[in-house]
Amino acid sequence: MKALVYTAKETLTYQDVPDATPQEGEEVVRIHASGICGSDMHAYLGHDARRPTPLTLGHEAAGIVMTGPDAGRRVTINPLVACDNCRDCRAGRTNICASREIISMPPRQGAFADQVAMPVGNLVTVPDHVPFEHAALTEPIACGWHGVRLGTRIVEGDLADARAVVIGGGAIGVGAALSLGAFGYGDITVIEPNALRRTRLAANPSFATTGLDDAPEPGSADIVIDAVGYAATREHASALARQGGVIVHIGLGEATGGLDIRRMTLQEIQFIGTYTYTAQDFRDTAQAIFDGRLGTFDWIEKRPLADGWQAFRDIRSGQAEAPKIILEPELG
Repeated sequence: MKALVYTAKETLTYQDVPDATPQEGEEVVRIHASGICGSDMHAYLGHDARRPTPLTLGHEAAGIVMTGPDAGRRVTINPLVACDNCRDCRAGRTNICASREIISMPPRQGAFADQVAMPVGNLVTVPDHVPFEHAALTEPIACGWHGVRLGTRIVEGDLADARAVVIGGGAIGVGAALSLGAFGYGDITVIEPNALRRTRLAANPSFATTGLDDAPEPGSADIVIDAVGYAATREHASALARQGGVIVHIGLGEATGGLDIRRMTLQEIQFIGTYTYTAQDFRDTAQAIFDGRLGTFDWIEKRPLADGWQAFRDIRSGQAEAPKIILEPELG
């Protein structure tokens, strides 16, 4: 089969690789759509020691089951493989299972390929009316859904009257904004400094989009979602949150700096670090996509998998206006 393989820093090669081989309890999925994630970019730039070369990246995917009794089933893939036996798994917190694995990180190859092998329990059926490129968005949007669900436990009063601010208009930020709308928030703003991307998002009726100069005033947000995760965005989040509010931190841009701990303490602002999603969050996000509760997804762009190397370059240079690029293998 063909795959887009990360072979060296800032180098991706479209090449032949061995077909996916399922283990016990797994099925092979023929990939029809796979999205480029920020973690794929981190690896591509040589910033992720957990993803050494050579490696097939990609973990936001959907396709058709090729093997076993479910052959022909349309599915979206939950890429997190948990042990299902530990204390956290038994509590439903599969996302923090100490033994978790994810495709696109050794020992599992990723979904920028014709095929991938996955446990049957990680496959969610996709209705016929849902395009694969939309189903593949389940994974990135589930990250925001999970964060919104946790943060909403802290927000007091009617969500329709609450102000929500998302820092970052990439796929994670947009997914969080759409999730906020699905949860019932009535005042949602996405802050995106990139003018190309901001223009692309401006037409979305689900939220307002602004630059840094037009951001909501400090101390006005009931919930702030940092979908970037740099010291500068954490500093901004610390200033935006109102007294008694909450900061939900999803982004993994850099490890330290930015939080105004004194203000957060004096104003009793809560901070939640969130990682990916639980299996239930993934299923709930998929259902919201299937039901149309998350919009029309006109903010994505599709490109051939064979040209994926150029998509990475465009993202790297800031020339990709779409928050999400979906790669599609050639179907033979």
